Amino acid sequence: MQSQKKFSRQFSCEFFPPKTEQGMEKLFAVSKQLKEVVNPAFFSVTFGAGGSTRERTFEAVTQISKQSAVNVAPHLSCIGSTREQLAEILQSYKAQNIRRIVALRGDLPSGTVGKGDFNYANELVSFIREQHGDYFHIEVAAYPEFHPQARSATHDLQNFKRKIEAGANTAITQYFYNMDAYLRFVDSCEKMGINIAITPGIMPITNYTNLARFSDACGAEIPLWLRKRLMDFGDDTDSIKEYGIDVVSDLCNRLLAAGAPGLHFYTLNQAETTLRIWNNLKQ
Repeated sequence: MQSQKKFSRQFSCEFFPPKTEQGMEKLFAVSKQLKEVVNPAFFSVTFGAGGSTRERTFEAVTQISKQSAVNVAPHLSCIGSTREQLAEILQSYKAQNIRRIVALRGDLPSGTVGKGDFNYANELVSFIREQHGDYFHIEVAAYPEFHPQARSATHDLQNFKRKIEAGANTAITQYFYNMDAYLRFVDSCEKMGINIAITPGIMPITNYTNLARFSDACGAEIPLWLRKRLMDFGDDTDSIKEYGIDVVSDLCNRLLAAGAPGLHFYTLNQAETTLRIWNNLKQ
């Protein structure tokens, strides 16, 4: 963890683009709450598979940037997109003075015939650098418990290193609840000569059924002790939320104490749980 201790600590929050105008208004209110309390280094906004939320992502990014005066980092997925489409999107963000991008491979949506012009995130990172030099700060994804489609742990680490060598500045991890996974991942990166900030992604626990389904799909492990305890609560959503806040707050404090360079909160477009975790931090 020595490599992470030298970076200035920063915090960030992630949103998804709402489907309705009412949802967008709520998101603006949430971003305002989080700005006032957390004062994040940036907000990020997700990008649907194959660009399925492209227009809503652009609207959310530009409006949050204007209303909050906080840096906003749109996600950009290369799967299902052509070079021309990606060049147009990047130019549009540049015109809005957006300086940060989260560059991802993305998942191939069902029914999609072509993958697009790029297959991997490192190719997207290289493309951004070729088109815009150092204009954008590029975040990439990291997988402490390894990508579910990776051939092996070693192969996944090599893929991560390729993204860094292509020009990525920093990384945000998939969420996890096993702190050792993050510590060992960082140690492995240090041995490979990777020397960037790797910020832990933090997922609040508010609904066990949804969390279990999403975790199974993305390869994030819910440790057996945590899974069993959450199952014990049954449909008692209030108890699940309270217990989840305690568990995740403890994880965050242990990560920061170990030298993590900050935290990236997956807010699910809600402010309450993130703010309660934030208020429990011993910074």
